[in-house]
Amino acid sequence: MSELRYDGRVAVVTGAGHGLGRQHALELAARGAKVVVNDLGGDRSGAGASAGPAQEVVDEIKKNGGEAVANPDNVATPEGAQAIVQGALDAFGKVDIVINNAGILRDKSFKNMSPEEFDSVIAVHLRGSFLVSSAAWPHLRENGYGRIVNTSSPAGLFGNFGQANYSTAKMGLVGFTKTLAQEGAKYDIKANAIAPVAWTRMTEDLLPADFSEKLGVDQVTPLVAYLVHEGVEDSGEVYTVGGGRIAKIIVAEGPGYGQKTTLSAEDVRDNWAAINSAEPMTVFKNVGEQMGPLIQLLSS
Repeated sequence: MSELRYDGRVAVVTGAGHGLGRQHALELAARGAKVVVNDLGGDRSGAGASAGPAQEVVDEIKKNGGEAVANPDNVATPEGAQAIVQGALDAFGKVDIVINNAGILRDKSFKNMSPEEFDSVIAVHLRGSFLVSSAAWPHLRENGYGRIVNTSSPAGLFGNFGQANYSTAKMGLVGFTKTLAQEGAKYDIKANAIAPVAWTRMTEDLLPADFSEKLGVDQVTPLVAYLVHEGVEDSGEVYTVGGGRIAKIIVAEGPGYGQKTTLSAEDVRDNWAAINSAEPMTVFKNVGEQMGPLIQLLSS
């Protein structure tokens, strides 16, 4: 089968100075894309700033014969997000692909987490993904083409001790992704999310040291590369990926229990098993579909 190529495509990759983002940028550039390598250059808590990490990735891309420009702007500010996208327009004339990968960690147990520690993580992961996507959106719509990948996490989908801020941001990206998929459909804008498991500076304290090679970032990027290709038709989906395994994460609803008369607390108690039944599950594509069973019940 033919090789997946991105010749003529322009990609913006945030948080691309290290880890997953760096690997995404290198892979797309090797396959013909022109890449804006964004990284604020701070540590994993978000402190500090340096243009060095992004420029090092650009230098590596150019050494390998690719095209790229570095950008050190902050995804968490409207001005920074606009500057990232403008960098793509100034250097390459357009933007086709947005990979929202930038993130920080400020882990604390919930009882010890300050509002600032909560807000700062939301600002980079969730608000940053919104701001960069928002800056690119008018150009994607005008061109009638776009591919967006948002970086969620198993912590967002399933929760994780000490990460109330991070898990909130990452689950928020699921709803964000599904909405972008619906609003972008008629403009051939596909939006999907990944929930990666990989050994990076963000996860080195969370994963066993002997898993560093088994959970390499190179095991995640192939999924991202496919999701931003022009041939992909899927949109609004979430995939977990890591260590050579990829699986679709499904938001689904069980059959439930319902009656047309007003429910009481006792009705809930007496039908708790039916309410919690997971079979058969239904996967809805949008909130209108999800409302269908309730509308049918009320109309019968």
